[in-house]
Amino acid sequence: MTEGRRATVRRETAETAIAVTVDLDGAGRFEVATGIGFLDHMLAQIARHGVFDLEIAAEGDLHVDAHHTVEDAGLALGQAFREALGDKAGIVRAGSAHMPLDEALAFAAVDLGGRPYAELDLRLLGRTLGELPADLPAHFLESFAVALGANLHVRALAGVNDHHKAEACFKALARALDAATRIDPRRAGGLPSTKGAL
Repeated sequence: MTEGRRATVRRETAETAIAVTVDLDGAGRFEVATGIGFLDHMLAQIARHGVFDLEIAAEGDLHVDAHHTVEDAGLALGQAFREALGDKAGIVRAGSAHMPLDEALAFAAVDLGGRPYAELDLRLLGRTLGELPADLPAHFLESFAVALGANLHVRALAGVNDHHKAEACFKALARALDAATRIDPRRAGGLPSTKGAL
């Protein structure tokens, strides 16, 4: 369901049941419950620092592990962003941001041009973030980029603490998405592409 720049997506499989609502022109409000505390914390960063309103309710087979819930949450969120963007008329299209968090520094760049690709280096050195395996934040971002149809680069440039590096990466992503999804009034509703399509 899409209304304005707002979309609701439901994704149900034998492994997960996920409902996502995103409003690209929100105020940074969020209500997130995936059953994975650290993932909830990262999703809150996307909402608050991207100034998107975000609701996510997920039930997954966490008795197996967190993989399916993280992957499907990324896919559902990416689909919701894609649907909320509609035909992408008038958007800025691309954005980038740096974000520090204490000793950590992250960079994110996104292009909403419809070519899914993810180049990620979060430099997470430990085994877990809370109860979340340390390989899954990158897998979430990859799933998000594929479903959104975005070219996404996210990189930790400095840092020692894995929590700080991951959080800086998600905050940088949020700010890059905020920039890329904005409407540019100079475009008068035109598409930001020489191809005439995104």
